Amino acid sequence: MPRSKRSKLVSLTKVAKKTKDQKNVMMKELQEHSEKWRYCWLFEVGSMRNSHLKTVRKLWKDSARIFFGRSAVMAKALGTTPEEEHRQGLYKLAKQIKGQVGILFTDTEPQEVIDWFADFQQPDYARTGNLASRTVILPAGPVMRQYSDPPEPFPHNEEPQLRKLGLTTSLNKGVPTLSVSHKLCEKGKPLTSEQAQLLKLIGEKMVVFRIGLIARWDSTTGEVVQIESLGIVSLQDKSNRDGEEDAMSE
Repeated sequence: MPRSKRSKLVSLTKVAKKTKDQKNVMMKELQEHSEKWRYCWLFEVGSMRNSHLKTVRKLWKDSARIFFGRSAVMAKALGTTPEEEHRQGLYKLAKQIKGQVGILFTDTEPQEVIDWFADFQQPDYARTGNLASRTVILPAGPVMRQYSDPPEPFPHNEEPQLRKLGLTTSLNKGVPTLSVSHKLCEKGKPLTSEQAQLLKLIGEKMVVFRIGLIARWDSTTGEVVQIESLGIVSLQDKSNRDGEEDAMSE
């Protein structure tokens, strides 16, 4: 007997997989750009946020091309062995493409690239599972929104949400108020969903989006230079990666 259509389960979180044709297109683009630009950089991201990566793309759109997608596809496009490499020496870079990394093609001089990415940082709100970068204690009294200038108390209609997230607040003259101080989070410990939401509500940004350069391939020599650690991507950043992935470059 055929199954009733009314009993069919539909997943609302299902994401369409990339087709073979789409992967081939990306591989072809990577190979074409490896022939167009002098340098190919491999980079990693700390505290990944698509919005900030789009900012980097925009700022470099006239002088570079950025790819951030499936590492296996990018590695295969460049070739991970001397026999498979698309251009001389590229396999030395390709074999390092693992995990959440991206590729940047550019003609910009290396020191300028290094200096730019060392300086680029974008503070953002932490998410569930991120490690608290500092201890936050809410003092007794009105619960304040720190992102306001000057800070201002929460409105009365948000008091139920604050209580739901773990604060023992009460309304005092229409203002959500703590009778005693509350330790919201402790430095070095993973954040719960409730803690992450509270930090965002009060305006406390605990993570920093950064891009760390790993290695650089030079098309004129075929050589790959490893980039010494700049301290851009911390161990905490690496452990807190979200698994977000952009499809590929614009």
